[in-house]
Amino acid sequence: MSNKASGFGILLGLALAVAIALSGASGAWTQYDTPPILVAAAVAILVQWAAFVFAWRRQSEHFFDLTGSATFISVVLIAAFLSRAALGPLDIALGAAVIAWALRLGAFLVSRVRSVGSDKRFEAIKPKFLWFLMTWTLQGVWVVATASVALAVVGDGQAQSIGVVELVGLLLWLAGLGIEVVADEQKRRFRQQGAVTFITTGLWSKSRHPNYFGEMLLWSGLALAACPSLIGWQLVTMVSPVFVWALLIKISGAPMLEAKADRRFGNDPEYVAYKKATPLLIPRLW
Repeated sequence: MSNKASGFGILLGLALAVAIALSGASGAWTQYDTPPILVAAAVAILVQWAAFVFAWRRQSEHFFDLTGSATFISVVLIAAFLSRAALGPLDIALGAAVIAWALRLGAFLVSRVRSVGSDKRFEAIKPKFLWFLMTWTLQGVWVVATASVALAVVGDGQAQSIGVVELVGLLLWLAGLGIEVVADEQKRRFRQQGAVTFITTGLWSKSRHPNYFGEMLLWSGLALAACPSLIGWQLVTMVSPVFVWALLIKISGAPMLEAKADRRFGNDPEYVAYKKATPLLIPRLW
């Protein structure tokens, strides 16, 4: 990637993060001079830049995923702390959900990188300053865009209760997390067996990317749970599950894995049949 493209990516990402954070803060200016979501968004970006300096000097990506997960936890705690103890059951539930998800994902990704020794995604990125910086910056944007719907509620200065809609959303989050955990564990065990083919058992017989389906379901659940508490421009933060969907299905998730599998198994009749019969994302129930 050229320096010009990397610089444009950094500016575009920052503009997106600012727009989402300002939208999420629209209902909190009467309670705060600086709404908690704005502070949290600024911290999310600054943490990535600080980590980038260390990573650039060492030419290492080993703590990239760990930094992302830790940032999710940090921004939720910042929003809760700055809310001046105005936290209700929904605020606590949303914050706890994000923290639980971040702890699980961080542990899983760090363990995976350690087992393989390196992250091949960074081989071409690390030597190029702006490209590497863009990658860290976009991780901060990912944190802001994804967690914004929870941050807007946790940091709005109002104690929010849990009603029927909120409960349904939290149950969807729980279901999504369960699907993601089971799918990741099934694939981990499949790889531990030394298999050199593709996985077609368990949840992977119902969807080619069941872990991504779980990821999208859990963030959709959090957005649904937060929706009744959002007002005016805060509704822009409902972009959270859409952002997750675009990232996983259109940008860096499924496209990369599908292309890799096609190169490796594209001439295998069993793979061709599996791909034809198995949905990309939403599991078949029959």
